[in-house]
Formats: sequence, C-alpha cells, structure tokens
Amino acid sequence: MDIDFSELSANKAYFTMTQSILPRPVAWVLSENVDGGHNLAPFSFFTAVCNDPPILMFSIGSKTNGAMKDTYNNIISRKNFVVHLAHREQAQQVTLTSQELPANESEVGHAGLSLVPFNNSSLPRIEGARIAMNCELYDVKEIGNAPHHLVFGRIKNLYIDDSAVELDSKGRMKIAADKIDPITRLGGSEYMTFGDIISISRP
Repeated sequence: MDIDFSELSANKAYFTMTQSILPRPVAWVLSENVDGGHNLAPFSFFTAVCNDPPILMFSIGSKTNGAMKDTYNNIISRKNFVVHLAHREQAQQVTLTSQELPANESEVGHAGLSLVPFNNSSLPRIEGARIAMNCELYDVKEIGNAPHHLVFGRIKNLYIDDSAVELDSKGRMKIAADKIDPITRLGGSEYMTFGDIISISRP
C-alpha cells in the first residue's frame, strides 16, 4: 500500500503517522500552574536532540477547542518542567493524565499519583517514575498549520532509580533499561512494553 499524504486530512495524517513511526518514547511532563498546582500530561512526539548542552525536545499541539495546552502555557510562563519516563505499571495513569481537565483540577490527583521532592529542582517529581529529568526552557519553535510548538528543554539534572544503576565491564555507570521498563506509544490507545535487548558487536 502506498499512501499520499497530500490527500490526507490533518487528522488522518496524524492517525497514520502515529501508527507508522513507532515505537515512540513518552515524555510525561510535569509543569506548574499559575496557582501553584501541577499539570501533568504525556507527549509522544519526543526525543533527545543535543548533548552539548544536553537538550531534549517534545512537540505540543493544541486542545480540541484550538486553545493552547496548559503544559505549553506553564512552560512559557514558568520556564521549568520535569520530564519523566513511565513504566508499564503506570500505563493506565499515563492515559488518565492525557484527558483534558478543568484548569483548577490537577492530573496528578486525578490519576492517583503522588509527588516527591526532586533534588536541585524547583519542581517535584512523580513518585515511582524511574527516570526524571529536571529541565529549563531552552527555546520554542512554532511549526505547521495547527500549529504545534516544539519545546526544547535543557536538562539540568537527572534522577535515576537506584535499582536501575549498574557498572559496565569498564567500571562506567550504566542504566539498566530493562529495570527502567519504559512504555512506548504505538497508534491509538496502544502502548508497547519493554522487550528483548539485542546487543550488536561493533565492527
């Protein structure tokens, strides 16, 4: 089957892209509301883009009514946010935090989550998430007709669950990906859990 994207509506293009660009890591983003409460939302258009300085990027679309999402507004006004990687036991909670709630209702409480202090961060992190990245806004770019906003965050410090930290054969720190057990996004409401690790020898 060949698909001509010029013949697809924006919604059909999104539906097709999210089923063919896979798996996608999920950025579970915590930000602070104007009233001091916390917003939490997942984004699967997400990746690392630079190591010097260490920068990640995720893309934020609009709400169903066309308004900007709370995550975007919070980051633009507050400049700081925390990106988490959720594991398989948190998949249902990730889905719950994707719902659009009234501005005065926190997704954290809605999903039955707890927050704990994050060292060297003005924001807390999600209790139980095995990876958390404390970020400050580096840049933002508007793209597309909708539009989407590409948010670039500079990683200031990283939390790793101690159970996932190992040493390799050369004594260097190694993050055990299987112990992080991250979920990745597929199309629709489907996620993929962590599978086999394949190690390929370099030539």
